[in-house]
Amino acid sequence: MKERFAKYPFQGNAHGLTMFEVTHVYQLTPPPPELYTANEYIVAAQTWHDLRFFAYFLHHIEPRLNGRVRNFLLREGLDRYDPERFLDYKQSCVIAMLECLESYDPYKGAEFLTYAHHAIGNALIQCRMMEESGSFASLDEYKRVRGIAWLYSESGKSMGEVVREYATREGCSEETAEQYLTVARLNRSQVSLYVTTQDEDGEEIGEDVTRDDSWDYVSILWNDIRAETVWSAFEKLTYREQRLLEERNAVCMTCGRASPLSQRKSFEELAVMFEGSTASGAEKAYRRAVEKLTVLLVEAGALHAVRLKRKSIKRIKKKIDAAVYEYQADCDGEWGEIQFDFISGTAEIVRLAEWDTMVSKVYAERVMKYIRSYDADNLPKKSLLAF
Repeated sequence: MKERFAKYPFQGNAHGLTMFEVTHVYQLTPPPPELYTANEYIVAAQTWHDLRFFAYFLHHIEPRLNGRVRNFLLREGLDRYDPERFLDYKQSCVIAMLECLESYDPYKGAEFLTYAHHAIGNALIQCRMMEESGSFASLDEYKRVRGIAWLYSESGKSMGEVVREYATREGCSEETAEQYLTVARLNRSQVSLYVTTQDEDGEEIGEDVTRDDSWDYVSILWNDIRAETVWSAFEKLTYREQRLLEERNAVCMTCGRASPLSQRKSFEELAVMFEGSTASGAEKAYRRAVEKLTVLLVEAGALHAVRLKRKSIKRIKKKIDAAVYEYQADCDGEWGEIQFDFISGTAEIVRLAEWDTMVSKVYAERVMKYIRSYDADNLPKKSLLAF
């Protein structure tokens, strides 16, 4: 963790805050009295009308709260290591929980964090709305704009088709839907729009609004929003890695030229450029350069990526009928695990990466979709998926 902080110095922080301080702002010394579960602090706060117990509750759930804020900022392409922004988002979540405290009924069976889950999500989105370049009348309007932006990007349909589909689904007029889409497109030209939806388990998942979730090197390089970030990451590559990426993708990072892919160098030609290499060696070197750049862009918050590796396979009569893969969200943290049964065509998430039910399930679903695209007898041993 110290190494990560060292990579992202906090220069220009008017209040002199550090990430350590804002991620430990609710830690009490000495620690509060231990109860069986964190939820008992909430019950005590309600019973005795004493907010000290709410402070004890924050002491225990602060790591989870930090994780939710950090993952939200990551999905939105914002700087996770800006202490002031991080604290603003975090404090908004705490205010949302305080507002939920009075109406919470512990006897209905749900824990307080589950009860406040939606309110916390709204608080995060409210903060994000305040940072957008556009102006929105309300949080509901902002959510609708995000929703149609996601539909437009994921469906690949024309504006007219998206407007009609959204109007039918949401029960609004096509004129209203068209206004939302217009706002979304104008806003997206300056900042990234993401949508937060609920999955079947009630957890929030974030979806990028880029049209294509595959690696598109040229579009990423010259996207107006990310150009500076990509330049910074590209400069960290070696000269050979830079040349491999430029020649193979027909891109010039110096002048900004992007030629047709028909003019890109073959791996045989790249091998000639770097004497002593073979076509397969040049291809491997290119793949390593792509992966290195991907990781750098993930660290900078410009991309998401999921790293996966095959843990084991099960064969019956020389045919693979089951496999176990481990995956890592954004190339960092604890690995998750997914089991695939190719006989029944099912997949089971055994363990979520970082034990994070709010975000890493999105990465797990990417892995499942990717592995299912392969023939069972030609499964990859390891891979890095960028999206």
